[in-house]
Amino acid sequence: MFMSSKLSSALESLSSLILPPEYGGPEPTVFVPRFKAFLDAQPKAVSIAVYVGATLVNTWACLTTGHSLSSLPPSRREQVLEGFLRHKQTALALEGLKTLVLLVAGSERFKDEILASAKSTSPARPDAVLDIASAEWWPSRSRFDAVIVGSGAGGAMAARTLARKGMAVLIVEEGARHGVEEFRTVHPLERFASIYRDGGSTMALGVPPVVLPIGRAVGGTTVINSGTCYRTPEEVMLRWRDEEGFVLADPELFNPYLDEVEATLEVAPVRLEVMGENGKLALEGAKALGWKASPLLRNAPGCGGCCQCAIGCPRNAKFGVHLNALPQACQDGAKILSDARVDKILLENGHAKGVVARRKGGSSLIIHADVVVVACGATETPLLLRRSGIGKHPKLGHNLAIHPGVGVGGRFEEEVVAWRGVLQSAGIEEFHEKYGILIEATSTPPGMGSIILQGYGKHLLDELDNSVHLATLGAMVADGPAGRVIGNKNALIFYNLMRKDGKKLIKAIEVMAKLLFAAGAKEVMTGIPGVAPLHKEDQIESALSNVNFRDLHLAAFHPTGTAAAGSNPDNHPVLPDGRLRGVQGVWLADASILPTCPTVNPQVSIMAAALAVADGISKPLM
Repeated sequence: MFMSSKLSSALESLSSLILPPEYGGPEPTVFVPRFKAFLDAQPKAVSIAVYVGATLVNTWACLTTGHSLSSLPPSRREQVLEGFLRHKQTALALEGLKTLVLLVAGSERFKDEILASAKSTSPARPDAVLDIASAEWWPSRSRFDAVIVGSGAGGAMAARTLARKGMAVLIVEEGARHGVEEFRTVHPLERFASIYRDGGSTMALGVPPVVLPIGRAVGGTTVINSGTCYRTPEEVMLRWRDEEGFVLADPELFNPYLDEVEATLEVAPVRLEVMGENGKLALEGAKALGWKASPLLRNAPGCGGCCQCAIGCPRNAKFGVHLNALPQACQDGAKILSDARVDKILLENGHAKGVVARRKGGSSLIIHADVVVVACGATETPLLLRRSGIGKHPKLGHNLAIHPGVGVGGRFEEEVVAWRGVLQSAGIEEFHEKYGILIEATSTPPGMGSIILQGYGKHLLDELDNSVHLATLGAMVADGPAGRVIGNKNALIFYNLMRKDGKKLIKAIEVMAKLLFAAGAKEVMTGIPGVAPLHKEDQIESALSNVNFRDLHLAAFHPTGTAAAGSNPDNHPVLPDGRLRGVQGVWLADASILPTCPTVNPQVSIMAAALAVADGISKPLM
């Protein structure tokens, strides 16, 4: 996107308002080009919104003072800021811009530390050997027994199963292949923008809005998730079987698939020697309170605790499907086609006959196959079915659960340096069964997650300087199906948090604050706009008593349920065995078929469901 000098000035002014260079904020000559490059990786709507917001902030300053923000002394900028913060809507808009400014500035500030940590030890394993080709070099027509759309958790496991049955399998992936050398050498912000859909800016629109980052790469979201591996709770399996009619989830059938997934991923507890202080403090606080807690189970054999899971593991230690299920599928003859977006599923007399995919340059290619397995993820699968003319079930795209989450930080006298250790390291399950609240000690790569810090200007910069003393926790709540995905080309995601789930999130903030005080925190930041830092445990109840859940800052990471599998033809677009209703030869094997929120990190559940579905697919008669 072309950036005029006027827009460049607006971005410089925005930076000077939020992180003044006079107090140690980023130099505009470095920050503005980096911010511009980041915006170029975002959807056009996001780039325009940021540019418009930055211009309006600067215009407001010019109207009220006669000068641009960057030319004002810090004291005058603070006066302009106070005017913005008096109005709720402009304050919320500025908070959104602040999040992006902190992401860009933080990644630039800590890039040397991130890259030094990435290269401090040799990779735990080399990149996997894959039979992979870019769509640029793929023939215009090809034939396979089965085509799998999507190479993430579900698609990879389905592909492996079908390849082991002797079927000729092609996995088609919209994203690119990323390797360990890239994760060891490329600027962290560039890594972030390249391996997330929409450059990491995917949002669920509603009250409150929710950040919903989704991976787009060979290996899907398993390339950038935390690596946390929870088995599907038995009560969830029983609910899926008995209330939804998703018979594949019967524990007697499903548990062996869960075992197979855990073996594939080499799941094991986080080792204390790499956990880091962030996780250890969470365990200490839980122990002091008598709460159930333990190191998390993860698929990360060889983890060195560099806290870079979310931007691609620089050690190939986090064992995503690009390092196990996909190469195993290739060993049995499967092939992978990258950089190709499937536009539609081909049909003949109600039976799948393949797919039409599009290269980056816009040209099309046709892959003939009598079996099509859709594994695009809960936000993209409904779109592909609609584009193909087979997405007419009234519940398709509905029933979206996203596992909304909040974060809390505690300031300690001693340095914690939360990002030196495992990104997601310890789990507190004391409130999981009763309230549906799952607490996990969670950090981010250095500088890339400072949303809990309040304020602007010098105060914010001081907070950033002292962030080495922060321990951070995150909590997710098992939510009702409050969302919907519409559209057929680009996903529009709508999600209005249910009141009962909002109350659970406030309860989660309460218990996380108690845990941090029990661990020895001197101050707790709730991450709630307008709530001052807490200094004693007895302040928690009163501080949260009048909080409106609609004002929470939310993120979510686990969209599920938009093409739920089950026995009710009115409620479930997908049959209990994973077949799309009304069509022959189209199967679904991703998070979209899970009938409800699995209540835990869903990676293992998705992979087990995909194994169960794929086991029911027979080799087509040629």
